[in-house]
Amino acid sequence: MKKQNKPLCGIDEAGRGPLAGSLVIAGVILKNPIEGLMDSKKLTEKKREVLYCLIMENSDHHIVCFSAQEVDGLGISKCLQKGLQSIQRHLPDVDYLFDGNSTFGVNNIRTMVKADDKVPEVSAASILAKVTRDREMIKWAQKYPLYGFENHKGYGTKAHIEALERYGRCEVHRYTFRVKSLDEPTLF
Repeated sequence: MKKQNKPLCGIDEAGRGPLAGSLVIAGVILKNPIEGLMDSKKLTEKKREVLYCLIMENSDHHIVCFSAQEVDGLGISKCLQKGLQSIQRHLPDVDYLFDGNSTFGVNNIRTMVKADDKVPEVSAASILAKVTRDREMIKWAQKYPLYGFENHKGYGTKAHIEALERYGRCEVHRYTFRVKSLDEPTLF
């Protein structure tokens, strides 16, 4: 008997390194091919939004979000582990491919560095995760306009660090992510 190939579920995350906002992990099983898929970071915001809609319509998918407070409480690795397990529960009986080089202790997941630029399912997951996270940061920007979240999406840019120095952290910030100018004592 010939072994049946299982569908592929591509998995990627957005928001591992920012100082603010959620960690978002997406899993995608494409039902139809989609033109133009690639690493979300290589696409314009407008192109990502168009592809996001196409992916949502042409895939089985699951998106998991961990708030800044959950990231602080559990740590990035535990959040990633729980996110991968959630994707496996919601999208069962497929082959899983996660962008990167660690499975975070989760069984039955293969990894590939730069998969988000090589494998359409992982590219699609990259886009879902990034657009979901970016949309969240734009909403937070309305509540906390002093930080400029709509521009830097919570990453540690010069403008974001300056806003942190001026206004301190807000509920969107990850308190366990250290900012040298805020968290390390100076001699003078």
